[in-house]
Amino acid sequence: MTAHEIDYRIYGEEMQYVEIELDPQEVVIAEAGSFMMMDDGIKMETIFGDGSQKDTGFLGKILGAGKRILTGESLFMTAFYNTFVGKKNVSFASPYPGKIVPIDLTEFGGKFICQKDAFLCAAKGVSVGIEFSKKLGRGLFGGEGFIMQKLEGDGMAFVHAGGTMAKKELLDGETLRVDTGCIVGFDQTVDYDIEFIGGIKNTVFGGEGLFFAKLQGPGTVYIQSLPFSRLAGRVLASAPRSGGNKGEGSILGGLGDLLDGDN
Repeated sequence: MTAHEIDYRIYGEEMQYVEIELDPQEVVIAEAGSFMMMDDGIKMETIFGDGSQKDTGFLGKILGAGKRILTGESLFMTAFYNTFVGKKNVSFASPYPGKIVPIDLTEFGGKFICQKDAFLCAAKGVSVGIEFSKKLGRGLFGGEGFIMQKLEGDGMAFVHAGGTMAKKELLDGETLRVDTGCIVGFDQTVDYDIEFIGGIKNTVFGGEGLFFAKLQGPGTVYIQSLPFSRLAGRVLASAPRSGGNKGEGSILGGLGDLLDGDN
């Protein structure tokens, strides 16, 4: 194996975290902001990109890390090294309610494609790159744009799914239609395209957008019930306006604000 072989354990139900057990000199890489806690003896270091490039020189590392800007991520990642003589643990937490999904890349032919903000952490040696869409419709209307993330290598990676996670095993030619924001990831054998919902009433009044994601097997697909964009939209829609919303939960509702002169 070229990637470090790490052991792990996932804790929790709705707000999970993953504990990575590192042998001496083993390393795990993670997105900035996902760190939770670590044992004494583990060294933390900020690195360009994912640290998988070897002997590429400074310019090569800059170019490799620069690709991450296209996915909306930082140029930098954080590496955690076990510098002690015994086993040590480091933990990473999910960013919002949902499930942490372990991905053994050897089971996916060495490549797994996921949405841009799904990646959490991985064993050192796993390459975190970008996957360009070759289909115009998918790029323009797919929700994730022309670019998704790809995880390559032969080690363990961990991605996050919002809400409840569904794992679907598609047979050859079997099709699954999904809300574009609900895709977590899929393996390289799955064909991904966009399909117009159709129908005037569906388009104007359906409230589900104009397009489905069409996933065709064979292969494995991971679906999330609560995309972060949907969660953020509900939070913003429910946020109180200036002065607060004292009518919330009352019989009068917003009318109470009118009666007390706040509006």
